[in-house]
Amino acid sequence: MKRFFAPMVIVGLAVVFAAGCAATKPADDFSPVDPTAKARSGDYIKNVDNFLVVLDASGSMNETVGGQEKIQIAKDIVERLNRTVPDLGFVAGVRTFGNTISPFTRKTDRIYGMTVHDKDALSKALEEIGWAGGLSPINRAAEAVSADLDGLSGKTALIFLSDAKDIDPEQPLATVRSLKEQMGENICIYTILVGNDPAGRALMQQMAAFGGCGFAAAVDELNSAQAVADYVEAVFLAKADRPKDTDGDGVFDPEDQCLNTPAGVAVDSVGCPLDSDRDGVFDFQDRCPGTPAGVAVNLYGCPLDSDNDGVPDYVDRCPGTPRWTAVDARGCPVDSDGDGVTDDKDRCPGTPSGAKVDAYGCWVLSGVLFDTGKLSIKPEMAEELKQVARVMRSNPGLVIEVQGHTDSVGDAAFNQALSEKRARAVMNHLIREGIDAKRLQAKGLGETRPVASNDTAEGRALNRRVELKPLP
Repeated sequence: MKRFFAPMVIVGLAVVFAAGCAATKPADDFSPVDPTAKARSGDYIKNVDNFLVVLDASGSMNETVGGQEKIQIAKDIVERLNRTVPDLGFVAGVRTFGNTISPFTRKTDRIYGMTVHDKDALSKALEEIGWAGGLSPINRAAEAVSADLDGLSGKTALIFLSDAKDIDPEQPLATVRSLKEQMGENICIYTILVGNDPAGRALMQQMAAFGGCGFAAAVDELNSAQAVADYVEAVFLAKADRPKDTDGDGVFDPEDQCLNTPAGVAVDSVGCPLDSDRDGVFDFQDRCPGTPAGVAVNLYGCPLDSDNDGVPDYVDRCPGTPRWTAVDARGCPVDSDGDGVTDDKDRCPGTPSGAKVDAYGCWVLSGVLFDTGKLSIKPEMAEELKQVARVMRSNPGLVIEVQGHTDSVGDAAFNQALSEKRARAVMNHLIREGIDAKRLQAKGLGETRPVASNDTAEGRALNRRVELKPLP
């Protein structure tokens, strides 16, 4: 026996009936709302596999409501449902009771199906109902349903359309109860009241209630294309039981290993934001995409730069550079004048190429030029002064200041004068080496700028020096 699905509660307009209220005449130009696209969207599934309409065509259906015969109202409602049901391969049928010119005949016939739903064929079958007459053997129709559904599979929606007028409720209710007991959850019962008979309304509501999973409606509730579409959706479709995707990233929660991904962020197959360079920082947070594999990064996905010199640790050849020190592409302090002393330590920037400098980057004559208190240049320093002259000749635009310095032995005024004389002595020696006097200046600084302690002989020897300072 074919089994059917339990439908949802109808979504539509509820119209409160008052005694004597007339039924609304169905529109002649009905344009159905097609729910097929919604059914195929994946958000909905088939709630039933089969449906069978049991249509009252007994004598009382010849009565008029609102100027229209109830049988025509019922036929119009069935046609609206027929045109609105989505094309999903439902098996359909229509059974009538009454439908005879004999006023005392109890008759029931299946006029369509059970077969795959064909809208045009079902419409043609409805057109052949031309007369409402006879008694109301609704219980016989209900009993015949068992044979109609025999051999079918799946779940069935059984829909009764009737005014339910002048019917003894005991017989149809007992038959419906028996049918439900026989088919259980495989059948749901729906009723649609035509007219406004109070006893009929109560009977139709009881029949739907016995079905357990259907509901009762009235034709006035199906007075628009959208209302019919809502009814069809409630009976024929069910919301798909799809897993939640709380963060909306396209990966359902059970498979999503990274819940609460921000909106719009690209994710992988397990719902986690992409990490293209695999540095452990997601792309949408990574300020340094494309980090080489294995490189340690900070919270922003950028390679670590421990000394903050702007050169990442993995390429920094001079780690630990003091802060604010200018560095080259290798992370090493810059040596702008190429004298071997980096700018951060160079007290004498701009030293010419080839000049010999001390640890501070200053161009200093390396030997001991003068004995204590003496002015004459030691003979062994002649070669170093020749080197100074060669540097100046290779840098023709170079102008230097020859600075004389002394240790602190003796009077400061004496040392000042001595430093000036020593500076002039070196300057004159360079002039004799062929250097233009215009490129030379002499200046004595006495004992004011020691580079070592004057408390030791070694320190005093270093302080008795001559420095050569390039001038702008």
